[in-house]
Amino acid sequence: MKITGIRLRRLRLPLDPPFEPAWDPEPRTAFEATLVYVDTDEGLTGIGSGDTMDGFERYAPLFVGRDPLEIEHHVRVLETVTFHAGRYWPLEAALWDLAGKANGVPAAQLLGGALGEIPVYASTATRLGPAARAETALALRDQGIRALKVRVDKERPEDGFAAVAAVREAVGADMEIMVDLNQGWRMPGDVAPLLGYDAVAALAARLRKLDVCWLEEPLAGDDVEGLARLRAETGVRVAGGEMARTPAELAAYVDGGALDVLQPDAVLAVGILRARELAERVLAAGFWFTPHTWTNGIGLLTNLHLTAGVGGGPFLELPFDPPGWTPERRDFMLAEPVMPGPDGVLTVPDRPGLGFELDEEAVDRYTVG
Repeated sequence: MKITGIRLRRLRLPLDPPFEPAWDPEPRTAFEATLVYVDTDEGLTGIGSGDTMDGFERYAPLFVGRDPLEIEHHVRVLETVTFHAGRYWPLEAALWDLAGKANGVPAAQLLGGALGEIPVYASTATRLGPAARAETALALRDQGIRALKVRVDKERPEDGFAAVAAVREAVGADMEIMVDLNQGWRMPGDVAPLLGYDAVAALAARLRKLDVCWLEEPLAGDDVEGLARLRAETGVRVAGGEMARTPAELAAYVDGGALDVLQPDAVLAVGILRARELAERVLAAGFWFTPHTWTNGIGLLTNLHLTAGVGGGPFLELPFDPPGWTPERRDFMLAEPVMPGPDGVLTVPDRPGLGFELDEEAVDRYTVG
């Protein structure tokens, strides 16, 4: 089997009302997604998505004519391209989708097949006051979801803490609560000072009294020593690594004792194969592996297959914060949005590959290039 071509389709879904994520100063008036199609001479096509794939076209010939199942080779090529250009890991997702289809099994089986389902945590995104955030937590609990993540704005940490405290008071011990400071990476143009170590350590100590499950990206992503110190001094689980660019960055967290929870996104960080290699090491050391998943339903499913394959968890991130961020918005290109069952558990699809079906009418309607 040979790759005969790689196609990209860029989609754009207008958002009305706009979506206002806490980590971005500009409201999102549209959601963009790129589909990557890997075609073969045997009629099989693998499909991936996640990052924008801007500028990829010039590198597509590096893959055409090769066996799509030579994933190690393709990953090595992608790593060389990543050094010079963008993060093109959605192509690897498409290759695993194709590999699963070629073998007639879900991609998770090819990645280890350790789990068939994983509980989710609802990953919220918008800034809400304490009462409003507590109300959303109760609504999530009523849907069977067992955990949620609350964003804390580094410029208004007291407001964020108040929201976390209100959620804990509302849900009691019924839900796990994760807290995200979003200081591990920056949006383009953001050069504002980060919340310093002393302030973060004081906040972590207060959050520990609220029994938070983990504190995510509390410091700059390259501050391995500071992250290790925070773990040791506060006793709070520390999570991060979602946007790491290389396996070496992630290995430094493990070697430096910096993180309890490793979160490399399969379509945004170091890809699936390298993340699987990391996960094996992390899980053997007794830490948690549970990737970031904030792209779209295809990216979410890619991370589900990876996490289930290696036996990660104990939760998987589910981007879900109605009314601003709904499954219908996130997964507009899919025939069915990705959602857990009434018990808050997301099941690995039993179809070959990544296990999704495109809504071809929606894909045609929202294609812009």
